[in-house]
Amino acid sequence: MSRRRSERLLNLLIMLLVQRRFVPKERIREVLYPDAEGDAFDRMFDRDKEELRALGIPIEVGSLSTFHDDEVGYRIRPDDLALPEISLTAEEASVLTLAGKVWHHARLADTTATALRKLMPALPASEQPAPAVAEPVIGAEEPSFEAFWTAIQERRRVTFDYRKSGAADGSARRVEPWGLLRHSGRWYVVGQDLDLGEERIFRLSRVQGSCTLGRTPDAYRVPDDLDLREVATRLQPRTETTRAQLLLRAGAGHALRQRGTTVAHGVIGPDGGDGWDRVECEADVATLADEVLTLGVNAFVESPESLRGLVRQRLTALAELLDAGGAS
Repeated sequence: MSRRRSERLLNLLIMLLVQRRFVPKERIREVLYPDAEGDAFDRMFDRDKEELRALGIPIEVGSLSTFHDDEVGYRIRPDDLALPEISLTAEEASVLTLAGKVWHHARLADTTATALRKLMPALPASEQPAPAVAEPVIGAEEPSFEAFWTAIQERRRVTFDYRKSGAADGSARRVEPWGLLRHSGRWYVVGQDLDLGEERIFRLSRVQGSCTLGRTPDAYRVPDDLDLREVATRLQPRTETTRAQLLLRAGAGHALRQRGTTVAHGVIGPDGGDGWDRVECEADVATLADEVLTLGVNAFVESPESLRGLVRQRLTALAELLDAGGAS
């Protein structure tokens, strides 16, 4: 939607909302549509009314005169537009509070914080903010996250270079993004690949360089029956899972512990100390390698060898990269 049309819709909303009586159609044209005449004004006004109604704003039509039914006007009753008093159960408040806390991305953190402040009077006393000892956090470190988030909100097409798994170089993609989702610690975008004419899923960490957003907003429609997780599950490449045996330092690796089973405490670890736990869990090798590497010196792979090899390979590549940077 263009900025000019957005401003016109907002002005129409204000004009009909502040008037106690019905506003004549001609008066609306004079104030908000001075450059439109006849059929052109009727088409624009009808589109704007339908746009407001689609947003859930009730526009009332009534007669301006007791004696002439053909003289009609428009208004919006404040009581019809106002939200009812918000009352949340303890469970609902807990979910909203947690959802607001977990976002760590700059733009979304500001948005959720603002929303929580507005809801604060409706939260039970037990859900009011308190000093947190440990809170879950959802971050968005991928540089392309911001561009895709904006594109989805404004329905803009996106052009970017994308590197497939195992490929050395990326290729240009043109996509109509439908939504973002997070899986196994990574962000994915689901949308329509314009070159292939098919729905596709892309991992944001494989987007290379900057993304180019199309100039036209509202350039496409998202399917009404879209289920992001169903599409992602259907499009995600099938990977074989493996059962791994890990050593986790006491107090670390909570996600892996929840996924798997702790089979022993006080195990002697690679550092010679006994402050380790043996945990068994099942997942695909790449996902397990990512989670182990994230934990750094707090995790050690005992088996299988395929997982040990992948972790070793990535650490070696990182070491070589750091050495090359130091040498230059």
